[in-house]
Amino acid sequence: MIANPAQRRFERWSGRQNIVLKARQMGMTTWVAARFFLRTITRPGTVTLQVAHTRSAAESIFRIVQRMWEELPADLREGPLRRSRANVGQMLFPRIDSEFRIASASDEGVGRGLTIQNLHCSEVSRWAGDAAETLAGLRAALAKDGEMVMESTPNGAYGAFYDEWRTASEPGGKGDGLVRHFLPWWLEPAYCGAAVDASSLTTEECELVARHSLTLGQISFRRGLERSYGQLRSQEFAEDAETCFRVSGSSCFDVQAVERRVLQAPEPRERRSNGALQIWLPPMPGKDYLLAVDSCGGGGEGDYAAVQVLEVQTGLQCAELQQRLRPAELARVAAEVAREYNGSVIVVERNNHGAAVIAYLQTNERYERLWHDGSEAGWLTSSASKPEMIARLGSLLESAPEMFMSRRLLGECRTFVSNERGGSGAASGAHDDLVMAMAIGQAVRARMLESGGRGRSR
Repeated sequence: MIANPAQRRFERWSGRQNIVLKARQMGMTTWVAARFFLRTITRPGTVTLQVAHTRSAAESIFRIVQRMWEELPADLREGPLRRSRANVGQMLFPRIDSEFRIASASDEGVGRGLTIQNLHCSEVSRWAGDAAETLAGLRAALAKDGEMVMESTPNGAYGAFYDEWRTASEPGGKGDGLVRHFLPWWLEPAYCGAAVDASSLTTEECELVARHSLTLGQISFRRGLERSYGQLRSQEFAEDAETCFRVSGSSCFDVQAVERRVLQAPEPRERRSNGALQIWLPPMPGKDYLLAVDSCGGGGEGDYAAVQVLEVQTGLQCAELQQRLRPAELARVAAEVAREYNGSVIVVERNNHGAAVIAYLQTNERYERLWHDGSEAGWLTSSASKPEMIARLGSLLESAPEMFMSRRLLGECRTFVSNERGGSGAASGAHDDLVMAMAIGQAVRARMLESGGRGRSR
């Protein structure tokens, strides 16, 4: 293979662990497949694993590798590199004890039981399920001196790939950590059109020409991208390693505002229950508080139960609980915290398990200050009420970010996205229990202030 400019740039700065943020069709998947295939057939005892976002994508990569083997000299293919198995997911070379495998990120237990020398993770931003957990399992299987390459186009300012990118180091940095590689579209020579008239350049285009030495033919290609892709141009054909994340994906909240607040958010004054309950502002005499509850089924997996404690007058977040609790236990803990906060009003989302939490509050805990929506205790999140709740929370995150103290909450705000059905919720592999509890709390607080009351109880 003859390396193109993007591939040469990667080779120049590659380390033992690499993360590649790229435009479409830069040849990185093929290049990484080639370099890892070469190692597999020249270093006895090598295991290479390529993990793609879908099974069909994995098989497409494998066909590239299959073609590489087929182009080897016959004396190699029939001699030391004779294969004992070559199916849609695996090549075995028994004479050198090496193996080349592919898998989908959605495969259960992917990488488990292997010791991997070469790990290629493709289109990580589009991995289904808990991508962070899948990556952790794959890293655990990587040999101490193994090499890893994660590569992807951007897909929103949230998720495992985005988190990995934010913590990675620039090329040439010290240490043996994750190395960043940003590959903008203009590194690909084929991305060029007929030259445009220089006098027609916009201010933005002039800045790109000056900053990156783009040609008028590349500006022509860029204009074609704008016509073809519209708002998706910056996602599919990245130009900047920051804005390509923000303009891609479908975050419900202003990611920049959220991340600014993450940097400024204070540490809790107190942590209880192994950090499940965090307190920033303790209860003050004479102040009114609201406690918002988002329930779950409990157990060792799935969503958490969440409790947000707000000061009614200011909306300040005072305390937060995130823990897997069954309805009876959640009712007990919520009542305990509410009594500590001056006997605050409790509002429970009555969807699903919330009805049981309300029942336990009324019977087991005999807690009377429950917020009622009309004649029914609790808050109903519906297709009508949810958009308004989320919009209110988004407005507060932008206009009054100092109201929010919890980095856990702000982290969930980053991964709270619009879906293809027009709804909203946690991105794949993420949680939204803290977001929903806060959205409910702020919606009910607004109603309390409008009515001038301190909450309704029965």
